[in-house]
Formats: sequence, structure tokens, C-alpha cells
Amino acid sequence: MHMHMHGVSVRLAPPPALAPVCSRRRNKCRAQNPCPYPTCSIQHAGAGPTPTPTPMRCCHCRCGRRGLLSASLSLLLPFHPDPPSVFAAPPTDPTAALDRVHPSRPDYYEEAFAKAMSSGMKSYEREIAGYKQMLFSNLRGTSSKRVLELGVGTGPNFKYYANNTALSILGVDPNQQMEKYARSSATTAGLPISNFHFLRGVGEALPVDDDSVDAVIGTLVLCSVKDVNGTLREVKRVLKPGGLYIFIEHVAAEDGTFLRFVQGVLDPLQQVVADGCHLTRETGKQIAGVGFSRLSLNNAFLKSVSLFGPHVYGIACK
Repeated sequence: MHMHMHGVSVRLAPPPALAPVCSRRRNKCRAQNPCPYPTCSIQHAGAGPTPTPTPMRCCHCRCGRRGLLSASLSLLLPFHPDPPSVFAAPPTDPTAALDRVHPSRPDYYEEAFAKAMSSGMKSYEREIAGYKQMLFSNLRGTSSKRVLELGVGTGPNFKYYANNTALSILGVDPNQQMEKYARSSATTAGLPISNFHFLRGVGEALPVDDDSVDAVIGTLVLCSVKDVNGTLREVKRVLKPGGLYIFIEHVAAEDGTFLRFVQGVLDPLQQVVADGCHLTRETGKQIAGVGFSRLSLNNAFLKSVSLFGPHVYGIACK
């Protein structure tokens, strides 16, 4: 199915069907664990230019961005791959995990990367805007909530949801130089500066307590983390029961396509020139397998970044 959004043709695939759940068991679970988001929904694009909302009910029943930069920074810092066993026994100390997973880069490199992120993503942000508006509408008009944005970067998502002064936003990113750009974006969006906090950290060991945030946001992050499954487990750990995980990620093209072949050829180079970004990850399958109680997972293709065009986006409920 094709749709036109903000003057750009986007191809959408319908979300996969959710696994059936025994109605008696489901109702019992909902009665014992009422969802704090009884009206949460994800809006999917319809046949026309105006999106049509599709409800997504949550219950407790158990039944990059970095990859989109050019290679202009490719020679500034050598790439150091991690040994295969680096996550055999992940440290519990977030600082130790940060040092092990994403050691500090030289300040000039991190500043150059942050500046490139701030100014080099405009065409992508224009094309993805409609999807972000649909997803982040789930955070509007709510009571006081704590939101963690993983890989917050320069804060390009803030304009879609951070004007809610009831929100307290924690931005986590391994690049300390992102902080000033993120704070500027938060202020521009209308968020009181006291409501935004920045922490240097990685997704593999989030520096927050269990069951402590109402929503986790991650856009173009899982392409470059060292351990996708470990990061997703951390997302689930820090979410409160019934909390939302809102995601947009670029993924591998369909097997057997020419684009998938090209991605496979360029993937090793991409990891070197784009801060560990992978072109061939099947992130949608990994999100589906982490064990969220409810998931709406959708596919899209963005033409402005053809090599990274295949995307998954959606909302998961703990």
C-alpha cells in the first residue's frame, strides 16, 4: 500500500496480527493489573492523506540516527570492534558498562558528530515527520509522566511531545556533546529546562531503576548498539507495568532483494564510518521476541534514505 505524506511517497505494510489470547485469562489479567494507559493507541496511515487511528489496548496478560550520516567523519576515529564475549557477563554498574561498550571518543570527534547530527538530518526528518506525529501523540494530554529517550542525540523528537509541561524527560546518550543541542531543542519545544535531564549512558545498562519510567522512546538507536537484545531487555526493565515503548528503526531489506545484497556488501564499512551502525539487522523480529504484553509493529520505506529505506515503527506495552 502506498500513501503520500508531506509530499513524499511512502510504502506501508500492514502490521502483523497479534497472537490470540484466551478471553477468560485476558479479562482476569486486566482485572488484576489495570493498564494505566486505557486509551493508548497507535495511529496507522489509512488510504488517504489523513491518518486513521487504530486503537491498541494494553494489558499485562503474558499469553542510528547514526547510520544516516555521510562518511565525512570516517577518518576521524578508528573503529574498535568488541570481542564476541563482551556481553557474556554484562556489568551491573552503568558507568562500567558505558566504559566497556562505548569508550569516550576525543572531544573534537564527538562535537563534530553532534554538529553533523544537528544539521545533517533535515531531509530525513521531513519524511519521517508524519510517523512521529502519529506515534508521539500517545504522550500528549496526559498527567505527569517520566519519559526516557534512549539515544536522545540532539533532541529532534522533542517538538512532537515535549511541549507537555507535565512531562519529566531523561535523555540518555553516550555522546556528552549532544547535551547542549538536546537542551536547546527541549527549550524550543516548550519544555521547562528543569524538566529535562541528560545522562551519559548506553542502552545495554540504562542508569535508572526498575519500573521507574512511564515511556521509553528510541528512534534510530538499535542499529548502533552493541547488544540489541540486551538493550531491549533494559527497556522492558525500566518501564513501569503498562508503560509504553515507542520506536522507529531502520532495518534490513527483504531477503533476496538487490537492496538487501547491497546492504550486506556495505555493512562492514558502514560500521566503521558510522559509529557502529549496522545495515542488516532484523530489529523488528527482535522487538517482537522480547516479551512485551502488547505490540503494534509496522513497516515503512523512506525514499530520502534509500540504503536505509526499510523501517519498522510502532508501540509496545509492558
